[in-house]
Amino acid sequence: MSTIRDVAALANVSAATVSRVLNHDTKYKMTDETIERVWKAVAELGYKAPTSTQKQMRYVHKPEDVSQTRHKFGCILNVQGGKYNDPYYLSILSGFEDAVMKKGYEISFIRTNEELEDPKVLYSTFRDPVSGVIIMNTLEPSTFRYLQKQTPYIVGIDTDHNDIDNVAYDHYNAAFMAIRHLMDKGYKRIGFIGGFQENMKTSRRYNGYYSALHCFDLEYNPDWVLASNWDEEHCDQVLRDAYKKGNLPDAFFVASDLMAISVLRTLFDLGVKVPEEVAVIGLSNIEISKYSNPPLTTIALPIRDMGRVAAGILFDRIEGDDTPSKIVTLSAEVLQRSST
Repeated sequence: MSTIRDVAALANVSAATVSRVLNHDTKYKMTDETIERVWKAVAELGYKAPTSTQKQMRYVHKPEDVSQTRHKFGCILNVQGGKYNDPYYLSILSGFEDAVMKKGYEISFIRTNEELEDPKVLYSTFRDPVSGVIIMNTLEPSTFRYLQKQTPYIVGIDTDHNDIDNVAYDHYNAAFMAIRHLMDKGYKRIGFIGGFQENMKTSRRYNGYYSALHCFDLEYNPDWVLASNWDEEHCDQVLRDAYKKGNLPDAFFVASDLMAISVLRTLFDLGVKVPEEVAVIGLSNIEISKYSNPPLTTIALPIRDMGRVAAGILFDRIEGDDTPSKIVTLSAEVLQRSST
C-alpha cells in the first residue's frame, strides 16, 4: 500500500506539502503546478490518506466491508459537450439505474471521462468505497489503473478494455445490416457519416459499411464518406460542403441517431427531400428518432438493456462469480420508418 512519502517522492515535493494538498490547506501558498503534481501522484499510486483525524475523514474514508453494507455503484459516462446531452448514454444509464434501484442499492456517483481527467475530481470521486463501476468508453491507461485499484468490479459498455466484462453490440454487423437495408430499398450510391477522419478506417462501423459495399457490388466513393466528429455543428458543415460540391449520394448510413437527426435537419434546410432525393438510416434508436422529420429509419439497439445487463454482471460478480471476463453481445435489428 502506498504511503504519503511515496506520493511525495513521485510528485517531487515534501510529505508536508502532500498533506496540505489533501486537506485543502490554503494557509501556505502553493503553485497550481505543484498541486496538480500531487493529485496526479495520488491518482497514479491509488493512495488513501490515513484517517487519524476528523478533518481528514472529510476527504478520505476507511474502506468498509461492502458485504456488510448497502452496495453502492458508480457510472462514468462517455459524452461530447454537456454531461446529460447524449440520449444514447443516458438510456444506458437509465437501464443501469433501474436495475440498481430494484435491488435496493444506490448509485454513488455519475461522472464523465472528461471530468476524471482532473486528478482532484478523480481522487474525490472515490473517497468513499463503491462495490462496482460501469464505464461507457475506453479510459486513459492511468485513469483505468486507478479505477482498478479503487473498486473490485468494473463492467464496460462497449470498451476496448479486454481484462474486464463488457456489454456490447456488433458494430460491424449493424453497419452491414444498414447497407443491406438500403440496397434492398433500391439505393445503390450509399455514403457514410460518422467518427473522426484520422481513425475512420479503424472504425468497426465504417468497416462494416465498406465491406457491405464490396459484398453487394455497390460503388464506393470517398467523397461520400464524411467525418462527423460526433458533433452536430461539424456534421452540419461537412454535409453542406458536400452539397455545394454536388457530392451527395442517394443515401447515407449515419453512425448514430443523434448525427442522423442532424443530417435530416440539414437536408431539410438545403431543400433536399428525404427519402425521395437522399435516404437516411441511423444507428441506436434513441427515443427522439421516431419524432424526427421524417421519422428516422434506424438500426435499433437494446440500449436500456445494455445498462440492465451491465448491472446484472456486477451483481453476479459481487455474489461470487469468478469466471473469466466476458463480452455479452446484444442483438440489433432494422427498424423501418419514413426516412428510407
